[in-house]
Amino acid sequence: MRPATERPLAAVPRAVTLVLALALAAQIGLQALAPRPVARAAALEAPPPLPVLRAMSLGEPIVLAQLMTLYLQAFDNQPGISIPFLDLDYGRVERWLSVILGLDPLGHYPLLMAAQLYSQVPDPAKQRAMLDLIEREFMLDPNRRWRWLAHVALVAKHRVHDDALALRYAREIARFAPAAPGWARQMHIFILEDIGELESAKILLGGLLASGEVTDEAEIRFLAGRLQQLENVKIQTPTTRNRHPGPSGPGVKP
Repeated sequence: MRPATERPLAAVPRAVTLVLALALAAQIGLQALAPRPVARAAALEAPPPLPVLRAMSLGEPIVLAQLMTLYLQAFDNQPGISIPFLDLDYGRVERWLSVILGLDPLGHYPLLMAAQLYSQVPDPAKQRAMLDLIEREFMLDPNRRWRWLAHVALVAKHRVHDDALALRYAREIARFAPAAPGWARQMHIFILEDIGELESAKILLGGLLASGEVTDEAEIRFLAGRLQQLENVKIQTPTTRNRHPGPSGPGVKP
């Protein structure tokens, strides 16, 4: 049963109903006519300095790092607006990623964001800024962060088209990250091979096998097979260059 104090809709005066309907229509109309929010990339403020953030964390720096990561991740997609990564101030993005890693040095997500989100923009300068950031952070903890330098070595080669930079990153993994798996520490050899430095790649492969550093039998077989392939390329190249397809058939002398 309807409470005694509740009046049926039919009992509401028509004038009141009309006023409410007009007010609702006016509100909808004003919202429709209002200009859409404008995305402002400059709205990303610089983060506070790391010592200040550590004091603000009240002994929970990892929690604060996670909150800051969520804020940065959501910044490009705010209610009613969308800010392309390309329009962001990358100097500030770098500082945000760096202080988050300073609060949580064991975290990987800021490096993932740099490698797989912010480095994908069609702007070589901004791409290189993210690659440089990952290289700097790698140097602070190579054995934990080698995978991100390996990732951006491929970005440098295939997206930025800078073979020298890709080779530098790969060599840094081999030099500074002994805990990295074999494929990552040997990446520089295969980059040399890929860019045509076959002799250098062959020397490095031979030295690696002779050093006894590689102990896994499957890996040794793979590297030995690769070395043999490089030797075959060296042997066959002069012969191959002298082979030119020509006419064939009856009456054609060999």
